[in-house]
Amino acid sequence: MSDRALDGLNVIDLTRVLGGPYCTMILADHGATVIKIEPPQGDEVRDWGPPFLEREDGARDASYFLGANRNKRAMSLDLSRPEGRAVLRRMLANADVLTENFKPGSMEKWGLGYADLAPAFPRLIHCRISGFGADGPLGGLPGYDAIVQAMSGLASINGTPEGGPVRMGAPVVDMGTGLYAAVAILMALYERQRSGLGQFIDMTLHDTALALLHPAAANYLLSGKTPVGSGNAHPNIAPYEVFRTGSGAIFIASGNDGQFRKLCAHLGCAALADDPRFANNAARLANRAAMITALEAALADQDGATIAEALIKAGVPAGAMQTVDQALGSTHTAHRAMVADLDGIKTLGTPIKFSRTPGGPETGTWTPPPSFAADQAQILADYGFTPDEMAALEAEGIIRTRRA
Repeated sequence: MSDRALDGLNVIDLTRVLGGPYCTMILADHGATVIKIEPPQGDEVRDWGPPFLEREDGARDASYFLGANRNKRAMSLDLSRPEGRAVLRRMLANADVLTENFKPGSMEKWGLGYADLAPAFPRLIHCRISGFGADGPLGGLPGYDAIVQAMSGLASINGTPEGGPVRMGAPVVDMGTGLYAAVAILMALYERQRSGLGQFIDMTLHDTALALLHPAAANYLLSGKTPVGSGNAHPNIAPYEVFRTGSGAIFIASGNDGQFRKLCAHLGCAALADDPRFANNAARLANRAAMITALEAALADQDGATIAEALIKAGVPAGAMQTVDQALGSTHTAHRAMVADLDGIKTLGTPIKFSRTPGGPETGTWTPPPSFAADQAQILADYGFTPDEMAALEAEGIIRTRRA
């Protein structure tokens, strides 16, 4: 097997919940050594269940934790204590990246802010994830995915005018921030090759949520009209929404006139494409209700899954509406290695597929999400801590083998 893309990269991960762990899992999937350092009480999402995985030692971890923490090594450390901070500094000696999502000001209070660390570790890339940043009108306030969805306008465009704003079913702000953070870290690593220096990365849920507002923000900034929820329909394209068939709903996403013409021909209603009301995208948007009525009449005697597959093979983007179990159990999901079994723990695969430096579960290098402090003794030994030092740290409560 070829080396993975990030082999040799050392990451100290102080993050909890989702945005930060999602970021570091991406790095770990592709070879980075990620040491997940949890506070004495552990990462709180270990408790965000059911469902739970019952561990052999009697502990249990929620699926929420399992889904964002594979391929990491785990230990505990009480950073509120000077002895804990001394351990962290010792570990930072060979770290490339430090990630954390403490409330802004916490690391500075402990003497672990970027300005404190940079003189001793000039090559260190310090990535902070917070809700709103350290300054500004909302600086220092806590951020949570759903709250930022509400405040950013994301919820307002997810729903219908009649039903009102709806939180998106997936925590897109947390995961989007994790994705942006991973990209930012890789950019900083690339720049470090030129400058030899690390830098501070200031990632916020607030900024990410606004960055995800496409095309709603672009529409508003050009037209001045406030976007509203459009349900399953696209505000700029038609047909681009859910349609009823004789058995189940399908989604049709016809992005141009050629695709619309193919759609009509395949459904046996080719004349619709020549109707002035549907001649181009702007006309179809203006006459959306009539278009839906006409297309659903042609779909009424069709099997949803069958016609969706036929359409997409004919060049018209379409797909059957599936449940999560159907999607995860599909033959194409299996073909793309998007579900993996790691020692009895099922997890998603990686969407990043390299030709020469693979990082997916098929490499045989992936490891299950760790239990609390699972690798603590070996990690500390790797950093030169003696058994007596470890025993003293545990006696003082600086490290723990079980959650507080």
